[in-house]
Amino acid sequence: MSTALSRPRRAVVTGASSGIGAATVRRLRADGWEVVATARRADLLDELALETGAEAFVADVTVDEDVARLAAHVEATGGLDALVNNAGGAFGLDPVESSDIDQWRRMYELNVLGTLRVTQAFLPALRASGEGDVLVLTSTAAHGPYEGGAGYTGAKHAERMLATTLRWELAGEPLRVIEIAPGAVATDFSLVRFDGDEARAAAVYEGYQPLVADDVADTIAWALSRPPHVNIDLLVVRPRAQASNTKTARTGV
Repeated sequence: MSTALSRPRRAVVTGASSGIGAATVRRLRADGWEVVATARRADLLDELALETGAEAFVADVTVDEDVARLAAHVEATGGLDALVNNAGGAFGLDPVESSDIDQWRRMYELNVLGTLRVTQAFLPALRASGEGDVLVLTSTAAHGPYEGGAGYTGAKHAERMLATTLRWELAGEPLRVIEIAPGAVATDFSLVRFDGDEARAAAVYEGYQPLVADDVADTIAWALSRPPHVNIDLLVVRPRAQASNTKTARTGV
């Protein structure tokens, strides 16, 4: 994205300690961005900061005070040009009849209210930048259901509506709202979903070539690099083998 800034563009990436978040930090740093990488796991953030030169800031997007501290720090240390709302996750894969209500609550708190909380906190700084971007990483789960996934697909649909509605509400301002919706990505996503069950997590990606975190980081960096008048409303990115949330060709290639 071409601007008249006399300094590198600056981004905040949430959920940056691993997976897509960490890959996005690496990619943006390689592209010359200043990056504030934030997540809960201080040890992994510190390693990423040492590797990339990003700034590590430990915060939990589900905690009001943490997000307020993060926003105040960013404003005091140079402002913000782009917010990458990456923090999220799925817990469980159970039918509606037997779903764990606490797991649903955690998914809504992290994926929906976490994104809302962080976006609200940073909109003033993004406005002040003159050309600010809010990028929301949803999922193909935000665009279609699958059995056992009602809690996660419901949360991601809500997150998608947050992004879409925000875009409408900001129309006329020099702010972009971008949604990136990945399909199957081989990260620790499924390991978290299945509470550390490595065999069950690995089975999700067997028989085909899934995306990797760098593939999604590439789409994020590309969307943020478009000229200021170009908004990527929605970019869906899947493995070639994954035709939909419920159809994957497990042919071994």
